[in-house]
Amino acid sequence: MKIGLSYSRCVRDIAEGRVDIDDVLVIIARTDFDPNDDAQWANMWRAYGGGLPGFDSITGFSQSAPEWAGQTDEDLFRSVSVGLWKLGKLHRPRKFGANPSRRGEFWLEAVLPDSELESRPAVKAAWDQFQILAGLTNTKLDRDYQ
Repeated sequence: MKIGLSYSRCVRDIAEGRVDIDDVLVIIARTDFDPNDDAQWANMWRAYGGGLPGFDSITGFSQSAPEWAGQTDEDLFRSVSVGLWKLGKLHRPRKFGANPSRRGEFWLEAVLPDSELESRPAVKAAWDQFQILAGLTNTKLDRDYQ
């Protein structure tokens, strides 16, 4: 399971097929908006550079994070956003007065509990393989985490 830390970058990864929406536990978005609201959605699409060919200093395109520049399938990006919303996978701390800072990483992996692993043999096999790879890359797992 993945925990996302950037609305725009995580939605881009889902829309482009790099991450399956079913593998997402939650996205903690610094952005506070409702993707079902047409005016709010139009603002978000423009703010992230959707529909634009990319950064162009001549035209003055100056968004600080044009993660969607070059993307043209607005309906796909919106359907991913609405899907995350309907599944309760968008957490928006700004709605509650918090202002989380932007982080360099935008996906975290959630550790699966033993009960989940034991009830799903395919997931356990994949987890065992991950642990082997994690060991080869010096990733430390906290096996005592509760």
